[in-house]
Amino acid sequence: MISTAIRLARVGSRSELAAAALMLLGYPCVMLAALIPNLLFFAVAGAVTYLADWYLHHKNSYLVNRLNQVRVGLPIRFLLRQLLLVMLLAREGMAETPLFYVAVGCFLLFFGLQAPHGALATLIRLRRTMPVVTRNVDLNAVRIPDAPPNALLRRSGEKMLHLDLPAMVGIAAAAGTGDEVYGFVGAAATLGLGLIYTAVLVPYLRHNRRAPTAGKVLKAVGTWLGEYQPTTILYFSGSDDAAYQVNMWLDTMAETEGRPLIVMRERSLVAKLGETAVPILCVPGGQHLMAMDFSSARVCLYAANVGKNIHMLRVPTMKHVFIGHGDSDKLASVNPFSKVYDEVWVAGRAGRDRYALADVGVRDEDIVEVGRPQLAPIEFWRGTPKNPIPTVLYAPTWEGWDGNPGNTSLLLAGVNIVRRLLEAERPVRVIYKPHPFTGLVNKKAKAVDDRIQAMVKKAAAERATDPRWAREAAAAKGAQSAARTELARVEARLAELAKPGRAGGDEAEESRVSLADPERLAEIKRLRAAWNEAYWTSVGWWEHRVVTGAEPKLYDCFNQADGMVSDISSVVSDFIASGKPYAVTDSAELGVTEFKRQNTAVRAAVILSNGAAELDELLAAVADPAADRLAEDRGELKQYLLGPEEPTSIEQFNAAVRALAARAEARNTGVRQRIGEQELGELDEESETGETNGAAPATAAL
Repeated sequence: MISTAIRLARVGSRSELAAAALMLLGYPCVMLAALIPNLLFFAVAGAVTYLADWYLHHKNSYLVNRLNQVRVGLPIRFLLRQLLLVMLLAREGMAETPLFYVAVGCFLLFFGLQAPHGALATLIRLRRTMPVVTRNVDLNAVRIPDAPPNALLRRSGEKMLHLDLPAMVGIAAAAGTGDEVYGFVGAAATLGLGLIYTAVLVPYLRHNRRAPTAGKVLKAVGTWLGEYQPTTILYFSGSDDAAYQVNMWLDTMAETEGRPLIVMRERSLVAKLGETAVPILCVPGGQHLMAMDFSSARVCLYAANVGKNIHMLRVPTMKHVFIGHGDSDKLASVNPFSKVYDEVWVAGRAGRDRYALADVGVRDEDIVEVGRPQLAPIEFWRGTPKNPIPTVLYAPTWEGWDGNPGNTSLLLAGVNIVRRLLEAERPVRVIYKPHPFTGLVNKKAKAVDDRIQAMVKKAAAERATDPRWAREAAAAKGAQSAARTELARVEARLAELAKPGRAGGDEAEESRVSLADPERLAEIKRLRAAWNEAYWTSVGWWEHRVVTGAEPKLYDCFNQADGMVSDISSVVSDFIASGKPYAVTDSAELGVTEFKRQNTAVRAAVILSNGAAELDELLAAVADPAADRLAEDRGELKQYLLGPEEPTSIEQFNAAVRALAARAEARNTGVRQRIGEQELGELDEESETGETNGAAPATAAL
């Protein structure tokens, strides 16, 4: 019942549900206490609303956002509480006392202070916002001052509103004791603190505290581009949840020959990127991006098909390539939009055949097989479980945008799969790692995800008290304790290294200080490897686990697992690199033959029905190599899907970059010869100026 309430209220935990209930009930109680009147009841109910409101705001609760949308936002709730205190005074017969007038005047003046305070905070943020956000880009050509203290601007409106507490407490105390001094002091404190908070913001509007103007910043970026001369660009635009789609390419870009550059469009995504030495340039404004000079670049790579790609696709002096963010048999892997690119790069022969079968207009000669450079961290299977009992990873994909029942096994088969794994005759350890988009479209998928997480956690708790595992737990106790200590040490050090410069800097300040530091990046890489080892050591090889969030990474889970259950997605194609047994669910109930015909990646898989009765075959294969009848098929499928092991994927990738860059250069040379000494695109300058709303067009952008 509680889990149902949590789902319906769209809250993340029982404590959040309790806070929501207390807040919704608290305000009527405050009103009732003011009407009765009962000062003690009012004080208790008021305190509950303060605490519940504060908690929900810090949890970014859905309820709080909903209240804002129906015009019952935080300022209104604070004003309501203040007015109810005034009503309490009137009901107590104090309407003609100085305390009453002081309370009314205090709250009116305090509410009036919200406007200048909010205006100042907003203006400071606007004047600290640059047209770009950068990492590893030298912007020393412009002066970027330090950001205001984080304590001043973070949740500034909420902090300002909470300064009414001295007045609320003082006036209530005065009403209860009969000593009006408490009320006068509280009111003076509230107004004084409000004035001080507003006044301390004023200096940050001075010219020497602002970020440089847009023109100066864009000029500095242009100068840097001219000096750096990028040759290969990774372009990305996406939602806040899509950072993983670009993060998977960071290591590959770092190993790309030439001078790589990552161009992004959403500010919020920059903070979610992993550590890299590759320069990152985030340009939210389309007109600013189109005015930049990328004339040195010859290849632009796209990890997603989104509308904002058009702002870079319009540049004819470079060749455009779709590389995607995974290789699978999903329809997204053969999107007809892919025709707009000069080439489409796929992992192996399967990707080429997939486009031929789909017949969406992508020509075979425009498809290049480059392997999957990201798969280097995946360890190859040695044929036997690495621990006394096998580990099975269940990594379902999300429900997708189209409602196709075959997208994910969660809805129809997820509970059956996990139940059979947990109740298997021969014990296995279960690692459950759901897709980060789970529940984004279909709330039923999120409900099933919650249920499965509860099942795995319950089974883990039961196994922890099972006498069969007591000896293992006792033997591993010392190592686990040491690993947890190491984990805390590594996490503390990683937190210190997380951001260069001082804590609390804003985007502008971080753009100034975030220059690549090879020693820092090397240490972070070592620490992440140490973190991963300590994490898995800190938990027993027999302990079921639910893994969510960015760490441990999916490939780390691959390396821990002896087998996997998943759906049609790039997860399956990537797991095939390990050579380990795997199972895929035919959630749409196509039948084994048709399911394998339509989906290349499952041709060496154990095919599960929604009842998951076929799991015994997978469990037998992970426990005993002699029972693994699909081992040879997996080897053949691995080469078909992911390409040959030699040359390596990164060598194939760089060879493809070189070949396409040569084509781009040949094209540009030919154009120059045809139009004489004119700059490329100069003939379209007039029309381009109109498109960019008056911004000076860059020759490379034409």
